[in-house]
Amino acid sequence: MKDSRIAKDGLVLLGCGKMGSAMLEGWLARGLPATSVWVIDPFPSDWVQAQGVHVNADLPDTPAIVLVAVKPQMMADALPTLQKMGNGETLFVSVAAGTPIGYFEKTLGTETPVVRAMPNTPAAISQGITAIVANDAAGARGLDEAEVLLRAVGQVVRLSDETQIDAVTGVSGSGPAYVFHMIETMAAAGEAEGLPAELALQLAKATVAGAGALAMQAEETPAQLRVNVTSPNGTTQAALEVLMDQKQGFPALLGRAVKAAANRSRELANG
Repeated sequence: MKDSRIAKDGLVLLGCGKMGSAMLEGWLARGLPATSVWVIDPFPSDWVQAQGVHVNADLPDTPAIVLVAVKPQMMADALPTLQKMGNGETLFVSVAAGTPIGYFEKTLGTETPVVRAMPNTPAAISQGITAIVANDAAGARGLDEAEVLLRAVGQVVRLSDETQIDAVTGVSGSGPAYVFHMIETMAAAGEAEGLPAELALQLAKATVAGAGALAMQAEETPAQLRVNVTSPNGTTQAALEVLMDQKQGFPALLGRAVKAAANRSRELANG
């Protein structure tokens, strides 16, 4: 990133909470000069202020990218302050949930290049996955530049249509919370079967982490990996008969959960 347009013209990070800080750490680790970054945040952390970036200072007139990482409820106050950067060469990349591309176009101008992104919380340890989609003004170049930035915190996938963002929100955006709750409930179930609480939690966390890593690295599909660990009439089969029940198991439960999250994402986008 040392020789990129971003390093030359600058990057503005609007909002620097957990997600913004994780991205900033990734960019700096990949060689983006700290002096090329401007952070706008009402309560910058001590860590941010120690990185050598510009904090709440005067902004460049036409930065290469403005990455919007403020909370959705703060958007109406924060975004209009950057209105003079609209309809130009500056690319706006938004990781704010529930804020459609149309909102940026309405606020900044219809010719403003905008990429909407949906990351997830494992980005905090550079293990996230982010889905991106661009308006016509951003095009392929905007997607390429956004991907370079967002790869600093994990994988990046491209969507064919902005309407897919809601489904992405239901699967990967909100998905880490489902997994955390699964760890909670696995540990509680182990404790109910006689394990000490600390041991049950250790077993649950390591099992979920290990299974996820195996699913990422293995050539087999998750379905085949499930079959591989399931002996006929064994303990795993007994458990899966409960979990795979079409009416009360994971298929029905997770289907409803993802749909609920996606529907809420649509409601937020529609105001």
